[in-house]
Amino acid sequence: MRLLIRWLITAIAVAAAAFLVPGIHVGPNGWIAVAVMAAVLGIVNAFIRPVLKFLACGLIVLTLGLFTFVVNAGAFLLASSVAQSWFHVAFTVDGFWPALWGSVIVSIVSFLLSMFVSDSKE
Repeated sequence: MRLLIRWLITAIAVAAAAFLVPGIHVGPNGWIAVAVMAAVLGIVNAFIRPVLKFLACGLIVLTLGLFTFVVNAGAFLLASSVAQSWFHVAFTVDGFWPALWGSVIVSIVSFLLSMFVSDSKE
């Protein structure tokens, strides 16, 4: 049940990013594209982003953590590309800057929505 709630939170955050950022486009199958993108983004964040952060740890330390934004934008771009090419959903990101702002919005909205979800096992 917790996995489904986390996926729903990510889907709402991705929809907010698509609505707010001009360079992020969702095709006519809107909620399906957002749902697939949320699932792919969750997988990329779980498996690929830690590897990217490990490889970029020198730059992250050198920039006092600001390079993490670049890593997050790269993960967002990668998830969008995977969602398009593997699952054939119309979710496109026009470049680095929309991916950067989209990843920031997804992070903020996910954080705010996660505040309403209990972490205790009841």
